[in-house]
Amino acid sequence: MIVLLTGFMLIIIGIWAILSRKHLVRIVIGFSIIDTGINLVIVAIGYVKGKTAPIIDTAVSLASGSKAGLEAVNKVIDPVPSALVLTAIVIGLAVTALMLAYTIRMFKLKQSVNIDDFEEQKW
Repeated sequence: MIVLLTGFMLIIIGIWAILSRKHLVRIVIGFSIIDTGINLVIVAIGYVKGKTAPIIDTAVSLASGSKAGLEAVNKVIDPVPSALVLTAIVIGLAVTALMLAYTIRMFKLKQSVNIDDFEEQKW
């Protein structure tokens, strides 16, 4: 429960950082905070108390027979949220690197990282 609340708080802090700051690097940091919060929420949703990781070992033995297989399935958590978080971490890192590359390019163009200095890019 605490992980879920922490995730939601990080999402709120990240949204606040994006909407209230005019510095491009701080906006990128706000995006990274949102990304971390979303990952925590997914992990918290996928966690089930009293179950183990989906690894066949001594905690979960997969013996022959359908009843043993059902017992093994009931002892483990769903691995999909964990896989999604691992994928999201890699994608978040790539997107953050791309945003920082754009920030560097914009700094070279205007010698500023204040978003108000880029009037031609506004709608």
